[in-house]
Amino acid sequence: MVVAMVASALLATPAVAQDPPVKLGVLTDMSSLYADNGGQGSLVAAQIAVDDFGGKVLGRSIQIVASDHQNKADVGAAIARRWFDNEGVEAILDVPNSAVALAVQGIARDKKKLFLATGAATSRLTGDECSMTGIHWTYDTYALSQGTTKAISRLGAKSWFFLSADYSLGAQLEADSRRVIEATGGKVVGAVKHPVNTPDFSSFLLQAQSSKADVIALADAGGDFINAVKQAGEFGITRQQKLAGLIVFIADIHSLGLPSAKGLLLSSAFYWDLNDDTRAWSKRFIEKTQKVPTMIHAGTYGAVTHYLKAVEAAGTLDGPTVAARMREMPVNDFMTRNGRIRLDGRLIRDMYLFRVKSPDESKSRFDYYELLATIPGEEAFKPMEEGGCPLLRKP
Repeated sequence: MVVAMVASALLATPAVAQDPPVKLGVLTDMSSLYADNGGQGSLVAAQIAVDDFGGKVLGRSIQIVASDHQNKADVGAAIARRWFDNEGVEAILDVPNSAVALAVQGIARDKKKLFLATGAATSRLTGDECSMTGIHWTYDTYALSQGTTKAISRLGAKSWFFLSADYSLGAQLEADSRRVIEATGGKVVGAVKHPVNTPDFSSFLLQAQSSKADVIALADAGGDFINAVKQAGEFGITRQQKLAGLIVFIADIHSLGLPSAKGLLLSSAFYWDLNDDTRAWSKRFIEKTQKVPTMIHAGTYGAVTHYLKAVEAAGTLDGPTVAARMREMPVNDFMTRNGRIRLDGRLIRDMYLFRVKSPDESKSRFDYYELLATIPGEEAFKPMEEGGCPLLRKP
């Protein structure tokens, strides 16, 4: 009888609980104007990084979770809080919307969790809104303006008109570009803001046309950029004035087509056809998605990989400890060579200036860019002392 009772008790005893998975959250735009630039592709890139790492860290499995922030700061903030407070997410990645990214960085700072901004652009993430647990990975508004605006100014452009998205991205991209224009002797003759996800740019483009500016600078991204370029071509504006895309992704060029996009100058942190390593990784990505990888996708892979290396080296998931180790370790992957993360959270890596090829110049699928220049990271990104990051203030 006693033996039977003991056996019954043993059978009723639950198995030893395994440690829960280490969760990484891809917070992105799955359904709107930035979906091709981040979206499902960011989820795929993060999973490739986890698979390449072996699927485990500190003896625990790694799980990628994802959600759509709908380009709304309140929605993104609510998801971030739920992930951190209730669902055990250790780090959030991507966030291709600057307003959402600023909200998420604030929450991650308060929760002492990692925010790896692989999709957001605003340079405020390493300026007045910097965080010890925030790392701005792929590109920013300052680097994009340094590359594209300087290059176009050197080609003789003197007068500019800004067509900017009416939120954090557009405001910061315009502000950073204005400084470059003024420093190179140019002049901004006008500007207009448009709502995010605008279907009709006619009134804004007519204002830009009537300004007679040499260059119409598009301080917007994704679907807004694509619509503005298409409609500018339909109105014949490009016969008299140049268009400058200040934040352009290869997915945008694919959507526009080379006949519409040919000749555009743009800055990017990545191009799939730069070298053997970028081609090899991009081939894997394309096989899984049938789409060309953007710099956000490549950056998401790099950020996940570097984070997992830092966790392993630190022996803990503690946010501030892992963030400090990420800053100590050099960044090396197919996208970045000998990169380093500054105290303000900015990853310093090379940027590139490209020209979009004409249809006749393109020889294969996704053969869209001609490399014009490599911009060293120290030149591409704003000096840390000029950013206004509170972390740099002496006690």
